Amino acid sequence: MFESLRSVARFKPIELSATKRRLQRSANVDDLRQIARRRLPRGVFDYIDGAAEDEDAARRNVSAFQSIEFRPRVMRDMTDVDTSTELFGNRLAFPLVLAPTGFTRIAHSQGELAVARAAERAGIPYSLSTMATRSIEEVAEVNDGQKWFQVYMWRDRGLVKELVSRAAGAGYSTLMLTVDTVVLGRRERDVRRGYTLPPKLGLGTIIDGLVHPAWTWDFIRAEPITFANLAGRDVGDGSTAVSLAEQVSSQFDPGLSWDDVGWLRSQWDGPLVLKGIQTTEDALIAVDLGVDGIAISNHGGRQLDSAPAIADLIEPVVDAVGDRAAVICDGGVRRGADIVKALALGAKACMAGRAYLYGLGAAGEAGVDHVLGFLEAGVRRNMALVGVNSVEELSRDYVSRR
Repeated sequence: MFESLRSVARFKPIELSATKRRLQRSANVDDLRQIARRRLPRGVFDYIDGAAEDEDAARRNVSAFQSIEFRPRVMRDMTDVDTSTELFGNRLAFPLVLAPTGFTRIAHSQGELAVARAAERAGIPYSLSTMATRSIEEVAEVNDGQKWFQVYMWRDRGLVKELVSRAAGAGYSTLMLTVDTVVLGRRERDVRRGYTLPPKLGLGTIIDGLVHPAWTWDFIRAEPITFANLAGRDVGDGSTAVSLAEQVSSQFDPGLSWDDVGWLRSQWDGPLVLKGIQTTEDALIAVDLGVDGIAISNHGGRQLDSAPAIADLIEPVVDAVGDRAAVICDGGVRRGADIVKALALGAKACMAGRAYLYGLGAAGEAGVDHVLGFLEAGVRRNMALVGVNSVEELSRDYVSRR
């Protein structure tokens, strides 16, 4: 009996790092979401996790992927599976672009710098938001890989021109215009909490900070959070608390129109992507204007709550535009399987934002590495199980609607 017990008794080495212990317990993105929920103050987590109104669009972004089934082929020799792909003339280690997210440092003090470093290690592009808490130049200093810059159309066109010029000078390869924010969606979690950027200090904030000591200690040791790309400009740089709705209403141009695409193209020599397309009609207008990429996106469900689920848009948009522009799927990606499904339907790549923010909130930069490793491994595993050796082999033959 003792010999039998001794043969099966194995004691795992004790892991001293609390961060590594947390990550070892995380099997997927939702596990990291739950850890982030415990570690972050409620207002911070809700800002990251929340969406517009009843949050139906955000939920349907995820469930739409779940309604797609694979049609796996077997006996195909999966010795070598190549997850890499080409987008705008650059090679990606796997078909993912990290989406732009504003105010990233509320999840962790390293914010955009941590995400940009992780993206370079993973061999995929990182998109910096105009509303970032680290500047165009700061991110360029820590990331020598592929960098995209996301811009809103401000009332002050001189500011837009300046930001675009700075991005070009810092080595950003692709410009992405977000087109679905002429007004801000009603994000009711933020409304209930009276949430501002940066958070206002009050009794509730203090109590929330005391019950989340790791986040609070990280927050108070770091420099103040501002919209780093707007520092010193009279457009609300975050040096004083402001609601995001007020910021968008006062500074973003509600007169944004298709004419602005031509103007922006005149300011930028590289690939131009429109983010926020949600119909085939607008996709066709965009390609007629000569854009290089269409990011079909409903802003993660954070703008229009009854917006279409993004996975459901891939086929019709791809069929409409053909090979005139790269179609990028932005919304609902939580697993490598989602990326494989999107590419099988015709997308050239996917974008993800919340997924890496959960990792950042759960374990800082190591958490972002963990998410990207999980997604890359998921792409590789699902490609092998579906029976394709390369991204180029994926087609609609490998998927069906449930």
